[in-house]
Amino acid sequence: MIQNPVDDLVAALAREAGFSKAGIAPVPPPGDPSDYPELHYVESWIEDGHAGEMEYLKRRDQDNRLLRSSLRVAIPWARSVIVCAANYNADAPKSTDPAPPDAAWIARYAWTGYGHPEAKPSDYHDVLLARLKTLEHSLLQQLGPFESRCYVDTGPLVERLYARYAGIGWIGKNTCILDQELGSWLFLAVIITSLELPPAPIRLPEDRCGSCTRCLDACPTGALTAPYQMDAGLCIAYLTIEKRGPIPEPLRSQMGRQVFGCDICQDVCPWNRRAPLSGDADLAVRTELVNPALAWLAELDAEGFRNWFRQSPVQRAKLAGLLRNTAIAMGNSGLASYLPKLREWATGPDPVLAEAAQWAADRLTITEPKTAH
Repeated sequence: MIQNPVDDLVAALAREAGFSKAGIAPVPPPGDPSDYPELHYVESWIEDGHAGEMEYLKRRDQDNRLLRSSLRVAIPWARSVIVCAANYNADAPKSTDPAPPDAAWIARYAWTGYGHPEAKPSDYHDVLLARLKTLEHSLLQQLGPFESRCYVDTGPLVERLYARYAGIGWIGKNTCILDQELGSWLFLAVIITSLELPPAPIRLPEDRCGSCTRCLDACPTGALTAPYQMDAGLCIAYLTIEKRGPIPEPLRSQMGRQVFGCDICQDVCPWNRRAPLSGDADLAVRTELVNPALAWLAELDAEGFRNWFRQSPVQRAKLAGLLRNTAIAMGNSGLASYLPKLREWATGPDPVLAEAAQWAADRLTITEPKTAH
């Protein structure tokens, strides 16, 4: 995007606040010819059932307009969106690297903790929201009063779309924002503002995916139905985090040992090969969460879950969801040593966990038994 003085100011202040990159996207009126055409796809994507059970994506206003069809539908005074990106790439194994069959996988973004002697979990939502507030305060001092709202994955907008128009990067075939220098290990955070910015021609970042289809080819569940298109209801991240109740049986064997989120489509992306490491002390790696033992996760009770995952992204799955996912991962491990625990769960009080555990036990009994070493 062609810069103007406000762009430069935002970028500088965002770096001071702790972000890796920032830009500004205008908010056209709904239905205006300059409105982002991709927003029309969001409505049909939802109508076609690709949002799964994520009801918050389907919310409409009193006139039955989809809130995410235009930011001005949800926030009429919105005129610009400041989009900030924070690098969370860690010097740690990928989900596609060899790992013991008794190891689970938690998505890279959920490993975060505060990197100090008394390390504790950190949730990127809280870390980045505090930085947005710092940036917001600095902008108010520089530009005078304006209306604003800060969001980290909680606002009524499609963040990656505004990130594209803010010049953060292009939307890759895996539907993630990609920057040719930073890769795709990026958290996005936004400030919606009433600022009317000086008009500037928009130069969108060039799409550099080319003919590569590695992300589509690697997706175990076929959630990437075509380049740049995802059926969220098939995505392992959705299944292990957002999905409540039983996971559809045909998808379970394809989930591998993913117990919270999925990194496969990013792990295979060539643009992440040389992506710089983060070094962000507030988003440091909790090494215990890298390839954690399934047996350890299986023994977590309510208190243990709180101690490990309070103020962590993992708490979104809740203990019940994490144990359900662990049971499925055990079934995919091929390790008969998990049968006693699975049979215990199969007769337990939680019907969803009991059904998943019975499925996993049945799967292990019809495969060649192995033991963990």
